[in-house]
Amino acid sequence: MVRRHRRFWSDEEKRRIVAQARSPGVSVSVVARRYDVNANLVFKWLRDPRYRLPVGEAVSFLPVEITPDRPAPAAEAPALGAAVEIELACGTRLRVDARIDEASLTRIIRALRAVS
Repeated sequence: MVRRHRRFWSDEEKRRIVAQARSPGVSVSVVARRYDVNANLVFKWLRDPRYRLPVGEAVSFLPVEITPDRPAPAAEAPALGAAVEIELACGTRLRVDARIDEASLTRIIRALRAVS
């Protein structure tokens, strides 16, 4: 059996954990897991007046602005009629359009290897 050592939390640490747990939309159990504390202990601290924020001091958040994703810059498309010539180890030459997708090219090369 593993014996756990009791951890001692300073009043400042308790206040910081309580402040996070009081934030709107925040789960107390998530905060408790973040600090490796039993959630019941955090609930106990929430009820304790010693760990409440002083009057006039509130939790504040930084403003966040969500903007739509910018489209990725378009890659230069190969010119029409551009081709790539590939010479396999068996001596077979393969000439394909430069715009061929990787999956198709892989299937073609495997088929040529099987035939050679």
